[in-house]
Amino acid sequence: MSAASRRTSRAALFTAGAAALVLAVSACSSGGTSGGGGGTGFITSSDGIATVKKGDRADAPDLSGKTIDGKQLDVASAYKGKIVVVNVWGSWCSPCRAEAPNLVKVAKELEGQGVRFVGINTRDTSTGPARAFEEAYKVEYPSLYDPTGKLMLRFKKGTLNPQAIPSTLVIDRQGKVAARSLQALSEAKLRKLIDPVLAEK
Repeated sequence: MSAASRRTSRAALFTAGAAALVLAVSACSSGGTSGGGGGTGFITSSDGIATVKKGDRADAPDLSGKTIDGKQLDVASAYKGKIVVVNVWGSWCSPCRAEAPNLVKVAKELEGQGVRFVGINTRDTSTGPARAFEEAYKVEYPSLYDPTGKLMLRFKKGTLNPQAIPSTLVIDRQGKVAARSLQALSEAKLRKLIDPVLAEK
């Protein structure tokens, strides 16, 4: 291999490595479906929070199944009339670990205001690591166990669907998806995601 070929090969490897690093830093992995772009009806602000006006929101899909504790949960019937914050996470995901204390804190503080949190645990091949994660971070709200991402795929293309791990969605009191973030959230950003929906009458 000539010196020029080696330099070209090294440059290609560096570019590929840099692209992989950007993906790893932005989120643990991409989710199942695409969305966004023109004509979708939602706006993404500079801080990465996407929102939809009240009259333009899509219904949340059926989010039901077994939790990581082996219990049955149907989000729509269990939390009817409540605001539901849905967090998609995996025990293997370092941004998920970073945001977990913020989710736990805000979940406790907003419970009395009619806000409920639900996790969707995905890409964990067994429930053991997920249960250990919940124990380590003192997560008291339930998480549906979704190892293959089937629940994520129930969100319609072109809506505020979860496209990364972590993703956090806010479902309004009418069961419609109102807001989304595709990144690990600080406490301040989590409240910024929830507060406008909480203020709605």
